[in-house]
Amino acid sequence: MKKFLNISIGFLIIAFAFTSCNNGESSKSNSALSTNAAEKVYIAPGEHDSHYAFISGGYSGNLTVYGLPSGRMFKEIPVFSQFPTNGYGYSEETKAMLETSYGFIPWDDSHHPDISQTNGKLDGRWIFINGNNTPRIARISLTTFETEEIIEVPNSAGNHSSSFITENTEYVVAGTRFSVPIPQKDMPIKDYKGNFKGALSFISVDPEHGHMDIKFQVLMPGFNYDLSHPGRGKSHGWFFFTTYNTEEANTLLEVNASQNDKDFIAAINWKKIEEYVNNGGGTMMPANYAHNVYNETTHTATSTIKKEVRVVNPAEIPGAVYLLPTPKSPHGCDVDPTGEYIVGNGKLSANLTVHSFTKMLKAIENKRFDGDAYGIPILKFEDVLAGSVEQPGLGPLHTEFDGKGNAYTTFFISSEVVKWKLGTWEVIDRKPTYYSVGHLTIPGGNSREPFGKYMFAMNKITKDRYLPVGPEMEHSAQLYDISGDKMELLLDFPTHGEPHYAAAIPAEIIKNNSKKIYKLSENEHPNKATSDADTKVIRNGKDVHIYMTMIRSHFSPDNIEGIKVGDKVFFHITNLEQDFDVPHGFAMIGANNAELLISPGQTRTLIWEPKQVGVWPFYCTDFCSALHQEMQGYVRVSPATSTLPLSWSLGE
Repeated sequence: MKKFLNISIGFLIIAFAFTSCNNGESSKSNSALSTNAAEKVYIAPGEHDSHYAFISGGYSGNLTVYGLPSGRMFKEIPVFSQFPTNGYGYSEETKAMLETSYGFIPWDDSHHPDISQTNGKLDGRWIFINGNNTPRIARISLTTFETEEIIEVPNSAGNHSSSFITENTEYVVAGTRFSVPIPQKDMPIKDYKGNFKGALSFISVDPEHGHMDIKFQVLMPGFNYDLSHPGRGKSHGWFFFTTYNTEEANTLLEVNASQNDKDFIAAINWKKIEEYVNNGGGTMMPANYAHNVYNETTHTATSTIKKEVRVVNPAEIPGAVYLLPTPKSPHGCDVDPTGEYIVGNGKLSANLTVHSFTKMLKAIENKRFDGDAYGIPILKFEDVLAGSVEQPGLGPLHTEFDGKGNAYTTFFISSEVVKWKLGTWEVIDRKPTYYSVGHLTIPGGNSREPFGKYMFAMNKITKDRYLPVGPEMEHSAQLYDISGDKMELLLDFPTHGEPHYAAAIPAEIIKNNSKKIYKLSENEHPNKATSDADTKVIRNGKDVHIYMTMIRSHFSPDNIEGIKVGDKVFFHITNLEQDFDVPHGFAMIGANNAELLISPGQTRTLIWEPKQVGVWPFYCTDFCSALHQEMQGYVRVSPATSTLPLSWSLGE
């Protein structure tokens, strides 16, 4: 009995200890059980996430789609890189999407997605993203979740300050990171200063179809243009770009581009420049750049090379551009939902600098200038300063907003997110990240109306967060609940590639508009076959065209003879399914490109050049029905000298 009492008392003490711990702050921050963090991210089977997150793939060149709060990845959308999973960039219909003035480029470095807006609010029609290496901007449909258009950006190098859009999606911006000679020419690198320039490209977006065109390029001094954001509300009509290397150094930039105490935020009055251009201003400069457009009805992309672009010299347009001094080597450039505050995240500054748009206009009106840079007025720092967040952390990079008067800034060196108050500049909260955080995203956090429930940080180092799998693990994102006064870490989840920025939006804005039925009657591909009766095989010299259909669970035709070694065989394959969730795959043994994943109602073309005689199988790669294994066929390949005629069959 005594032993039983001792055991009972022991259990009571342990229970009391746990209860006491759960009432303490340390437990609240460290125990998922005490905070119900697991419940907050749990999505029951059959239920949907409340938000979409579109995360850049960095060196993958693509865009990934995640759900929030679950952190589940739903899709990788191929944009700038060939994608063997579905044949993007391999099929004859999609190769043109990756054409540039340099030829076919099968890869890029994708950084900053941004969702289209109407009246400063996310409208969920399109998402834009930049190719950083070979400068390009892509537009992806949020109805089909496919890349519909890519435009190359001439006179640019390191298309980093992209792709951010104005609040009615009038323009998507493409700002160069590296200044270069414009136009390009052979010249000594040591003559950089005063001779290199940075191009800020304003790409117009058709309000109905989204089609893009370069409206004008602003030729700026030879600084590095790092990041940007548009004005909104009161500052609509302006665009703001961070600059560094105002020293115009060309070597050992980690030292030589960190000499000046202040660099600049460039304030661009695009409305004034637009008016100037509409009245015939600017100069048409010879250029060479590709414009690639995917046609949703023919299922085929075309590439057009354009030969000129309009450039403007801001020194010739009074009031077009001003420079706001900003400490020191600023990276992110962020504008709050009201459009009043412009945050310059100086990587090497102890404080976080916030400029006032109202004060900027007043300083311009009163001509409070502190000299100029190549004819562009420099405003006085103290005249445009709204305030400073004093010593909030080390290595500030990016800021987003929750729509409740709060800002959230990432600090790369001290590995944390810091919450602070707009107007009072006081730090309210801070939470560690694991580790070395870069960007962060709040759904709608760069619009007039943020959805301030979640924030997620994208970290550059994953060490010890996941099971070790060798060098270059997937990077780590961390989801925080920001609905209360204090941030609460809810979830770690891995992200594909090397994410930079992301864009997020409530699912209800998009999911009901996504295309569910792909009608065969809308297929205008010139080589379609919309029924078994349309299937055929035609020889034209050594080119053989096979017009094939696929449906659960067979190909038509599924036996083909009369192909010869040395032929070039074009498989034109139409998926007769129409429900969005029934794609089919096609793979041909020995094809030296990729498989095809053919969406419902779609036609795709694969080229195969047989090298050996024999009977060679093809099959469906996407599990489609209980008889998926039976979805196959054969091609007989005869010697090049064979006189065997073409024949094909199904069920005969």
